Order: sequence, then C-alpha cells, then structure tokens
Amino acid sequence: MNTDKLVEVVAGVLYNPQGEFLLSSRPAGKAYAGYWEFAGGKVETGETYLTALQREFKEELGIDVIQATPWLTKIHKYEHAHVHLHFYRIGARQWQGQLCAREQQSWCWQQPGKLTVTPMLPANAPILAALSIPTRMRGQFNTGFHTVSAQEPQLKILPYHSGIAAAASIYAPANQLQYLAQQHPIDHIWAICSSREQWQQAQSAAAIIWPISSIDDIKLLLTLLQQEPSSVPVMVFQKKTGLTTPQPDWMNLGAHGIMHEQE
Repeated sequence: MNTDKLVEVVAGVLYNPQGEFLLSSRPAGKAYAGYWEFAGGKVETGETYLTALQREFKEELGIDVIQATPWLTKIHKYEHAHVHLHFYRIGARQWQGQLCAREQQSWCWQQPGKLTVTPMLPANAPILAALSIPTRMRGQFNTGFHTVSAQEPQLKILPYHSGIAAAASIYAPANQLQYLAQQHPIDHIWAICSSREQWQQAQSAAAIIWPISSIDDIKLLLTLLQQEPSSVPVMVFQKKTGLTTPQPDWMNLGAHGIMHEQE
C-alpha cells in the first residue's frame, strides 16, 4: 500500500450539555481496532468536509450533525496511511438524535483533562491536550491570564521571564519559541503572533495568542484561519483599544477561544 498519499479525514469533537466530549472505540477489523478516537472518517470524492462529517456520524453513531465549527488540523503518518485530519467542534445544540453503536463499537463521554479510557489513537494526543485549554480567559499581557468560568479547565499562563519555573505555562513572542523550548517543555509555551511568518513558526507551540488592536489584525487572522488553518489552538486576545469595528464570531471561524483584557 502507498502510504505517502495524503488522505483527507474529518473528525468531530461532539459535546453534550454538561460540557463533556464523546470518544468511541475503533471496531474490530479496522487498523488500531479497540483504540479510542474522535468519531469521523475519510472524505469521499465530491464531499465537503462538513458533509463527510455528517455522513460519518450518521453511519457510526446514528445521529444528525446540524452544524459544526472548524477547529484544528493535523497531519499524521500511520503505518497504514498518511492522513490530513480536519477536526471540528460540534456543540450540544448542533446535533440531534439518539446515540447508538452502529459498528458495534463502544463509546463514552469524557471530561477535558480527565481521560478515563485507553489506549488512545496516537494522532489524538495533541487534541486531548488542546481540549484542556479553556475557551474564555481574562488578564493582562504584563501579568498573565486565567480561566474565566469555573465550568472550564482551570489554567493560568504567565509572561516569560528568566526566573520562571519550567513547570509553568508561559507565553512569549513566536520568534523566541525555539530558544525557550530548550528550557521549557514545548507543550507549556504559548506563542504571541501578529504576522503570517510568526503564525507558521508557532505551529509547534501549545497555543497561539493573536492580539487584536486594529482592523489589519482582524483581516490577517481571518485570512489565516481560512487559508492556513492552525494545528494548535488559537486564542484571540481582544485588547481594550479605540477600535469600534465589530469583532467577527471568532469561535465559529476556527479560533479556540477568546482572551479579554482585564482592567
């Protein structure tokens, strides 16, 4: 089998009203049978990513996906296939029906940061880490940011300085990423970006922070989310400025969450 051809695959992070997400096991007869994954599958000829996602969820779990939000992309090379994964988030109000195991697979609801099933499909480890990042944070650039809601994973990130502990989650300009990775685990480093070059440099970071202070910042981020979807969560930092232009619905356009500047 030629494993060099990139296979387009969609996967969905399906939520229930309690904020839990769904995992299902791969059925017998498939590669990695018994491993846990996010439901989805190969995009067939003529399908859009959304129609492929809707078909796969109907075939695998018997439910109807009404809407889905683009989230992250990943490229992963398995022994049996080289896949380009397109992950979508499906909110509790974006699907309907009764879950059923149409492929005799198992399924269960999980809480971010509290995985109870194993083994997990290798490509999905970074996705689980991303789900542990809250979608709403508040703070200041010079002191740090923290989770807003008690219902979301609790996280505090700090601006980098030389004396900060390696175990802390930190943020710094994207061009410092390589240097900081020599002192801190890369999955603890968030990259501040404001250009296409920095966006590309930051795809190995734990997350991207994109400050919004001008219309140009908005336009460029919209372009990047559409043309170069990120492989890491994107947090839009809405700074307190004189900008009067209404902000786009970032989380429906591919951003992971919003950071608000605290007075």
